[in-house]
Amino acid sequence: MFALTIDQAASRRNPDLVPELLRLLRHVPATVGFERSVGDEAQGVLESPDAVVEAVLLCLRQGHWYVGVGIGDIERPYPVSPREARGSAFVAARTAVERAKKTGERAPVAVEGPPGSAEAEAVLALLGRSVLNRSTAEWRILDRLEPGRRGSQTAVARELGITPQAVSKAVARSAWVEEWAARPAAALLLSWADSPPADSPPAGREPAPRQED
Repeated sequence: MFALTIDQAASRRNPDLVPELLRLLRHVPATVGFERSVGDEAQGVLESPDAVVEAVLLCLRQGHWYVGVGIGDIERPYPVSPREARGSAFVAARTAVERAKKTGERAPVAVEGPPGSAEAEAVLALLGRSVLNRSTAEWRILDRLEPGRRGSQTAVARELGITPQAVSKAVARSAWVEEWAARPAAALLLSWADSPPADSPPAGREPAPRQED
């Protein structure tokens, strides 16, 4: 299971943005829905690694959040509120969000948990860099595109009254195609960290060499 702890950046200088965050995440499939946990922080419990990727990138796009992903156990029965939840995933999420606050110029996301978590974090951070660097004009185009649909760029150009070349340039600059190609990789790494294949070596290490008879 995945616990997400999301903390507002520079909250003392900015208005409370948690209500806006909860509206943003309301469509992300969650086992225990996102709620304000304390102060300017929100938490939720997710089962789907694809949903984790979606939630992380939505938060990073807003630019006001530190995102911690914890991978581990959640005590059952699952509570109605994340404030009542217990388990190693929440402990890991707390460690992760504190580390996300110290990432410097990198995307403010961290993943803590079993082997494989570091690799999942690396891919999420790369995706996050692309998301953070996009301009408002680029998002105006990208929000109208449909991944994998042929003719989507032409349709968006017609809708916005711009040339297909302008759409194509925005897509290339923003690494939008690469993002959607890499999302499944991030989800797969999260899934492996959550439930590693029995015959897989620990992440980050090479399999032991075979001994000759």
